[in-house]
Amino acid sequence: MKTLRDVKVGDTVKVVKLNGEGAVKRRIMDMGVTKGVEIFVRKVAPLGDPIEVTVRNYELSLRKVDAEMIEVE
Repeated sequence: MKTLRDVKVGDTVKVVKLNGEGAVKRRIMDMGVTKGVEIFVRKVAPLGDPIEVTVRNYELSLRKVDAEMIEVE
């Protein structure tokens, strides 16, 4: 299982599944991260948190714990 947390800067991946439940999962989906969408990893902060990605033509910063909920291929 590969998560968004494991993706290197400059790579583009496709969302396979969203793990988690309740408000956190809903918030991630509200930000446009849904099954089948492509995510481009732009930057990772020096300590690894947060991760800056481009999804649906806008920039989004995700915490490590949120990125670990997003399964990608």
